[in-house]
Amino acid sequence: MSATKPRLSAEERRAAVLDAACGIFSRGSYRGTTTAEIARQAGVTEPILYRHFESKRDLYLACLGNAWEACRAMWESAVSSESDPALWIGAMGNAYLEAKDKRGLIANLWIQALTEASDDVEIRRYLKRHMREVHDFVSGVIRRSQEAGGIPEDRDPDAEAWIFISIGLLATVSKRLGGMLDDEFRGIVASRRRWLTGREA
Repeated sequence: MSATKPRLSAEERRAAVLDAACGIFSRGSYRGTTTAEIARQAGVTEPILYRHFESKRDLYLACLGNAWEACRAMWESAVSSESDPALWIGAMGNAYLEAKDKRGLIANLWIQALTEASDDVEIRRYLKRHMREVHDFVSGVIRRSQEAGGIPEDRDPDAEAWIFISIGLLATVSKRLGGMLDDEFRGIVASRRRWLTGREA
């Protein structure tokens, strides 16, 4: 006699839907993904999905928030594991590029969101606020590094944070184009690191 699967709580069902959606969106596209596909992957019906998320857009924005939480936790861990404050930003970049959990690779979702933002004012408004939050986190780490003597004081934390984010986007573009910059990317990162830290190595 087979055991019946335990019934999920509402919170567990919501988490299952969000987990499935984040995986499907990050592998595919916003427009090409259906709520029926997400519901099947999550093991729920579409009516259950819509009890937790009013629309595909709401679910997509929740995925952006979820990806940022995962990315921020990954970066915080990278910083706390690196004793040299000059290498904090580099450690964050390495953690992102080497991440095993692809849901934390937030630039995948940003590229999709940028495509949708021209037609969808809600996605555009959310993305502007969201990317500013990511920027503020990165610039905060740079400021802390400067206070600890890791990064020269004449480096502009706000400008450097945008450059860091841009390099993450560039890595995603390269990957989507079949590794277009694979041979050059290491040099790009090394050049930025030399400038940011003032160190040759």
